[in-house]
Amino acid sequence: MAREHHEIDRRIGDFIDGLDSGCVQHAMLVEALEILRRHIYIEEVFVFPPLRAGGAVMPIFVMMREHGQLWHTMDALVDLLDRGKSPAALRNICLQLLDQLHRHNSKEEAIIYPTAETVLPLHLGAEVDRFAGHGQVPAGWVCQHARQWIIRT
Repeated sequence: MAREHHEIDRRIGDFIDGLDSGCVQHAMLVEALEILRRHIYIEEVFVFPPLRAGGAVMPIFVMMREHGQLWHTMDALVDLLDRGKSPAALRNICLQLLDQLHRHNSKEEAIIYPTAETVLPLHLGAEVDRFAGHGQVPAGWVCQHARQWIIRT
């Protein structure tokens, strides 16, 4: 999962590099965001429930709250992209997303993933690996805290 963090960061960075060269690579960004949404899905559906059941309630709450914030930023970015906004506006939101990811991933990699390695049953780890390689997020699925944000607005 940590490798996927780096892959997502790299793809968003490549998109920013393209913007800086005057090229808006729509498909590149959409693909990076799809990978990030699948990553969040895997964590919230497969990884977090057994960790929460094992007592890691507060760390999981923090991760899920941050997923909601990331989701909101991704939605804003897709909206800017779809409306053909300026490369500068896209760049600013991409940088915001990368900053959020850096703060989120540093906690997740230090706290959540080491715990997951010891708590998750082997069959669940294999299922996570399979889904990461070939799985599709169900249509319309949104992370829990993004749903709560939508309801509040």
